[in-house]
Amino acid sequence: MTRVLLADDETMMRAGVRAILGAAPDIEVVAEAADGREALDLALRHRPDVCLLDVRMPHLDGLGAAAELAKALPETAVVMLTTFSEDEYIAGALGSGAAGFLLKSGDPRELIAGVRAVAEGGACLSPSVARRVISRLGDGQLGRGAAARARVAELTGREREVLGLVGAGLSNAEIGRRLFLVEGTVKAYVSAILARLGVKNRVQAAILAYEAGLVPAS
Repeated sequence: MTRVLLADDETMMRAGVRAILGAAPDIEVVAEAADGREALDLALRHRPDVCLLDVRMPHLDGLGAAAELAKALPETAVVMLTTFSEDEYIAGALGSGAAGFLLKSGDPRELIAGVRAVAEGGACLSPSVARRVISRLGDGQLGRGAAARARVAELTGREREVLGLVGAGLSNAEIGRRLFLVEGTVKAYVSAILARLGVKNRVQAAILAYEAGLVPAS
C-alpha cells in the first residue's frame, strides 16, 4: 500500500484528489494539510511514501515544503500539483528534490500512475508540463536540444537507453522489465547517469532526456 499525504489550501481540490486516489486499491491518503507548514508537521508524523503538494499555499509554499522535506525525509517522494500559469515555479523547483510535476486539470489516471511511479523510485512529469518547462529553461529550444545532445553523447548506448526511459517516467523496476535487466543493475545505471550528467535527481535527468530527444514514443 502506497501511503500519501495531500497538501492543498483548497478544500474542494483536496476532496477531488482524495476521491481519485481512493479509487486505486493500492493507494491510501493518510493525511491532509491546508498549508506547507502543516504538511511538514504531518509528514514527520506519518512518514508517507509520497507527498502531493500544491505549489501555492499559505505560511509555506509547496516549493519551500519540498525543499525541507528533501532534507528531513529523503525517503519520501514529493510531487508538485500545478497549473499552467505556474510554469515559472516548476522551472525554479527542479533543484528542490521534487520527483514529479502533475497538472491539477490532468487525467485522473495520470495522477494515479504518477503516484505509483514515484513511490517505486521513478519520476512523473506530465508531457504538457514537460514541454512548457523545457521552453522556459533557455532562450531557444533548438539551442538547448543541441547542448543536451552533446551532454548525453558521453553516455554509453545502454545509459542513453536507460535515460530515455527515465524521461518517460518509468521506475527502476519498469525499466528493468523493459530492458531485461535486474532492478539493482538499473539502479546502478541511473546513479551513474546522474553523476556523469551532473544532475541532482531523476526529474532533472528526465528534462535532459526530453531535450536530447531520447524519450521513446509511448
